[in-house]
Amino acid sequence: MNLRVILGADLHKSRVSRCIAIAIGAVIFFGPTVVGAQTQPAQTKPSSPSTTAKKSPGTSAPRPPYDRALLHPALLKEKAPDLYKVKFSTTRGDFVVTVTRSWAPLGADRFYNLVKHHFYDNASFFRVLPGFVAQFGISAYPAVNAVWEHADIKDDPSTQSNLRGYLTFATGGPNTRTTQVFVNLVDNKRLDSMGFSAFGQVTEGMNVVEMLYDVYGEGASSGGGPDQDEIQKKGKAYLDKGWPKLDLIKAATIIFPEPSAMPATGTKPATKPASGTTAKTPATAPAAKSPQ
Repeated sequence: MNLRVILGADLHKSRVSRCIAIAIGAVIFFGPTVVGAQTQPAQTKPSSPSTTAKKSPGTSAPRPPYDRALLHPALLKEKAPDLYKVKFSTTRGDFVVTVTRSWAPLGADRFYNLVKHHFYDNASFFRVLPGFVAQFGISAYPAVNAVWEHADIKDDPSTQSNLRGYLTFATGGPNTRTTQVFVNLVDNKRLDSMGFSAFGQVTEGMNVVEMLYDVYGEGASSGGGPDQDEIQKKGKAYLDKGWPKLDLIKAATIIFPEPSAMPATGTKPATKPASGTTAKTPATAPAAKSPQ
């Protein structure tokens, strides 16, 4: 046999043996190698300061549609000016009330604070009786009504007669005036001796007051009008559902002696709807807080 072939074969075997030995050593030292697809380790995301959910500006509690000062009747005791004027912008038109504090100081002070903090805004004329009175003064918002329901003030001596156009607080008995007010549509002098103390007078726009929607009549349970207790509890939603044609106060604003000026043009009075009924006489059954 050729010596070179034998030596070559031996040399080849020697090299193969060394390769096998090296491979075995590598396996022992480094461990087995997985052939094929490899599982990648989960990549850890770096922490970020934005991982906490941010609060949206709209997540805070919604702002109530009324002056929150109204929720604290005991704090609203500012003394009224000796004479002030209030402009009522209504769905029927505008009218102006002039209040003389000396006529009924406690009533004038209460009315001033209510108007200043927009208590009457969005409130309805819920009891309009032709030949008698136009009554308002229950808030459109139940939360406001709840805190004013028992915020009574003492009676004022009656120094003015309940004549046509004069404003007076409604009562449920002695010393029970809170927020409800009525405008005399005619001379109601019989009310003078019953504790109804006039504190102001409609000095502009009495024709607007006389055109307020009056078809519903007296309130429950004496007539087809709304129930005062239900208005207190449910607010404007209750009136909108059952008595949608009632006129309401869009805004009541002090225009004198406050620096704000009355707009140059006011809302023109609308035409009063025909009721098809004759003027009604004063109610014989008392409402919750109403002149009778």
